[in-house]
Amino acid sequence: MKSLYSKFTITTIVIMLGSAMLAFALSNMYYQRTLKAETDEKNMAFAKEMTDYLTSQEKLDLARYFEHIASIGYQLYVVDETGEGTFYGSSFRDKALSTSVQQKVLNGEAYHGMALFPREFFVTGFFANELKNTVGVPFQYDNKSYALFMRPNIKLLFNEIHLLFGWLLMLTILFSIAFVIVNTHFLVRPISKLTSATKQLEKGDFLISLDIKRKDEIGTLANRFTEMASKLEQLDDMRKEFISNISHDIQSPLSTIRGYINLLQGNSLTSEEKQEYIDIVNREIHRLSLLTKQLLLLASLDQRTDLVDKADFCLTQQLKDVIRQHQWAISEKNIMMSYSLKDVDIKGDAQLLYAVWDNLLTNAVKYNKEDGSIVVSVIDEGKNVKVMIEDTGIGLSAYEQTRIFDRFYRADVARTREVAGTGLGLSIVHTIVKLHGGEVYVSSVEGEGSTFTVSLPKL
Repeated sequence: MKSLYSKFTITTIVIMLGSAMLAFALSNMYYQRTLKAETDEKNMAFAKEMTDYLTSQEKLDLARYFEHIASIGYQLYVVDETGEGTFYGSSFRDKALSTSVQQKVLNGEAYHGMALFPREFFVTGFFANELKNTVGVPFQYDNKSYALFMRPNIKLLFNEIHLLFGWLLMLTILFSIAFVIVNTHFLVRPISKLTSATKQLEKGDFLISLDIKRKDEIGTLANRFTEMASKLEQLDDMRKEFISNISHDIQSPLSTIRGYINLLQGNSLTSEEKQEYIDIVNREIHRLSLLTKQLLLLASLDQRTDLVDKADFCLTQQLKDVIRQHQWAISEKNIMMSYSLKDVDIKGDAQLLYAVWDNLLTNAVKYNKEDGSIVVSVIDEGKNVKVMIEDTGIGLSAYEQTRIFDRFYRADVARTREVAGTGLGLSIVHTIVKLHGGEVYVSSVEGEGSTFTVSLPKL
């Protein structure tokens, strides 16, 4: 029993049978404690009505009377004072009845044989066609003593109904098992599809198509699985893009460094050329160093959520320090810098947040136009604070805006390589802001500029 189909089917059938047995046991308990005594009393009352009627009649054919009673659904046994007994109606399966019981009834005592019948399953107790499973009453007729023992003729009374209930029970069980098997098939089939889909994912095939349109938990699981496959496909594309980007970003500066070092080994270079080549080598080394530092920072942020060391500091002063650091680059491109910075204190990791503003302002300068402008503003919203950095640069397309925070994604590869970018800066920004419980988003118009907004909780 390894498959879910067989497990569910067998478990459901076992539950059904177990429930039936429990219901049978509880019904038997009810019969033994309540119904058996009530049945005895009802039959005793009817037997007394019969004997009362007999004693009120002077001329009555007892045999015909008892045969008439038997014909309407009763089994009778009548004993006279000499001990001679006569049966009326259907024969008893077991005719054993002690002489002492017969004598007690002849002496005027009532016999509650149904109530005293042994505590067996009610199927046996109620339907037991035995003489001792009767009620007995005494009566006098024509100056003679008699003992009347009687019980309902179950076979006669329930001849059709017990067949009906028998077929009903059997068909109920058969149809229940059939419906369980069919229902289990429809329940397990989407799970089997999900299992096949996982094998596709294992082989690297992310084009998952699940024809599961259920509205229950399995349908929700199928939708989530499809979304997961889509995300995995994106991650796989990002991985391939990562390999491509990291290979280029490492190989390109290494090739440049190797080439210029070979040139520096020559003896025909002037001192100015040597200095120029050394500067180029230093820039490429700086590019490699920046790349490794950013990779290490991202790895640290991913693996350690406790890396954030929060403390109170002045956000406004930090932004001024970042602007001051980029003043030379801003002046070199003749960019108009303006800012509106209200004094705001927040609780956060000053060192990590410095990297956020540094990356955003670096991009605002790098992708801006000559004679463009940058506006930095701070908006105090009470519990949160917003920092907005707006530029008049090249802008981003709608698709680029959806991927700009992905690692190693660069909107303009050629331009980015030209200015020695790594494609990790905005990913670092996004990760740090998320670690602080904030949000970062961009609004941009291609060819007109971009506005990056960072929302942070103040505490």
